[in-house]
Amino acid sequence: MATNVEKVHGEAAVLALVETALSWDVHGADLPAVETALSMAEELTSYGRILVDDLRKQCLDILADSDLAARAQATLGEASRRLYLWPLAGSASPQSAAHRAQGLARLVQSLIRALGQVHEARTLITRQQSAHTTTKGTAQ
Repeated sequence: MATNVEKVHGEAAVLALVETALSWDVHGADLPAVETALSMAEELTSYGRILVDDLRKQCLDILADSDLAARAQATLGEASRRLYLWPLAGSASPQSAAHRAQGLARLVQSLIRALGQVHEARTLITRQQSAHTTTKGTAQ
């Protein structure tokens, strides 16, 4: 099942953006321009919001009291806080802008991981339901 991010932007593009942000040494002198980091943070925020929407929808099909649901809800809670922070001003320091982009990149990684886990759980549930339906009508 393709997520909205895969449909709209392509997972490879999202992962490349994440990888780029996480490759920066925020304590080094070779940081990207503030505008570059802030633009990346904006893109990651947009991707993150799409992923949150997908994750919320997919969570509807898993047991609400499961460990997986609790982890997904924790990730969604963190995302709801971090994806709606005020954008940094263009006058932000290069380190601040890079930190913001890296934090959002890590959040996007967490959302992608949670989506994969929920998707696997949904697939397992569907298989179990299919197996139950198939064996329900057979003679014992």
